[in-house]
Amino acid sequence: MSESTADKPAKRFYLDTSAYLCILLGEAGHEVLEQELKGGQLLSSVVLVLEASRNLVRLSRDRVLTAVEFQDCISGLRSDLQQFLLRDLTLDLCGYEVMPVVSTPRSLDLAHLRTALWFHQQEKITRFVTLDEAQGLAARELGLPVD
Repeated sequence: MSESTADKPAKRFYLDTSAYLCILLGEAGHEVLEQELKGGQLLSSVVLVLEASRNLVRLSRDRVLTAVEFQDCISGLRSDLQQFLLRDLTLDLCGYEVMPVVSTPRSLDLAHLRTALWFHQQEKITRFVTLDEAQGLAARELGLPVD
């Protein structure tokens, strides 16, 4: 069954973990992000799952999240994943020699950048959504739409 253009979301957003956690945790600015993303296709790497769950455990251990809040967030993460098109971290992405011109991202940040580039090459993304300033700079260096 072929998909008509009317069936496709008009906008495609790649979310890194910083943007996703802002929404999940209800941090400052989450309302604006939720409004922007509403109705769009959400894209990310499976790295988002790893990083988000690790951060939730850390916040729980640091007593920033109560046990109930932690469970709610883990449930929210599981539920939210149904809304994402996730790309596995595969050898072709890891071996891809693309690097930002100036910045040298951390390994998992680079995984997000390369995954976003892969999605962008398949069909242009509307925006690479991050709250990490260094990640935003690296994304710009690679020609990804950030603003």
